[in-house]
Amino acid sequence: MSTDGHERSRTRKALIALLVLLTLIVGGMAGFAWLINHTIDDNVSRELSLPTSGPVDDSGDPITLPTGTGVNILLIGSDARPEDTFSRSDVMVLVHLPEDRSQIQLIHFPRDLYVPIPGHGSNKLNAAYAFGGAPLVVEAIQNLAGIKIDHLALIDFEGFKRMTDAVGGVRVYAEEASDGSGNGGPVAIHQGWNDLNGEQALYFVRERYQLSQGDISRGRRQMAFVKALMTKALSRETITNPKRVLDFADAASSNLVVDDGFTMDRMRDYAFSLRSVRSKDIVFITAPYSGLGSDPSAGSIVVLDRAKMTQLGELIRTDRLSEWQASTVIP
Repeated sequence: MSTDGHERSRTRKALIALLVLLTLIVGGMAGFAWLINHTIDDNVSRELSLPTSGPVDDSGDPITLPTGTGVNILLIGSDARPEDTFSRSDVMVLVHLPEDRSQIQLIHFPRDLYVPIPGHGSNKLNAAYAFGGAPLVVEAIQNLAGIKIDHLALIDFEGFKRMTDAVGGVRVYAEEASDGSGNGGPVAIHQGWNDLNGEQALYFVRERYQLSQGDISRGRRQMAFVKALMTKALSRETITNPKRVLDFADAASSNLVVDDGFTMDRMRDYAFSLRSVRSKDIVFITAPYSGLGSDPSAGSIVVLDRAKMTQLGELIRTDRLSEWQASTVIP
């Protein structure tokens, strides 16, 4: 960034700090809410497009979808580093908000899940991002689960780091230990509860080589981190601290790219409708798989459990995902 760019960034941060102070003095919480909305709306880029058609079955026939059965938002996290020559999607999480907003239900799709990709045969799910960007990932998951995805959001891993620091760090549960040597980790993770800052959390969600099931285990770590971050963001410690709220909103929305229909009003409505959700109401599921394997072209893969995926899709479509019985629970 140029010197002028740094100056503009410092000036903007100073102006935001001043506006926070002024709104608290003369505007009360209504003015502060306006400032948060303005910060998010100013940061977010609405550049993505959702597929115009809905999901199809294995024969290519459209799947009939019910109405009024919650909201599906696909979150894609990219771990592309400066030295990368292509983009990767390393986190793919479908967020289902049931119609009664009693839970936040998150389904993790392993990046190595071997699935049909429209127009490209079968491959690892994250190959869809390389072939056609986020919209093709949406299309692949829609067809795979037989659901309609309502919104799409893309964030890079640096955003996770900033959000963690914005809320003062997170307390996250690790099912397995790792010594910090993989991915240049700055901290050794022990089994059980760990208090992590942003840099440490970034290592936590990236590590897979030291974990027993590679990408599957990393996915569970990522879900544990997301739960810890959500819990901290919803905590009284955070929501009663105006600066922390604004810093989190700024961190969460910086470099965030969404579909053009994911407006600020819609984001605010979703957030308000989830105001009663607590940590115990955040539910995680790993997309069903039958084991690990290999493919001559794709290499090591996660083998899809088609029968259970069909069942999972039915529960999402009919807003009965609470009936899904996960084998293990993330604390």
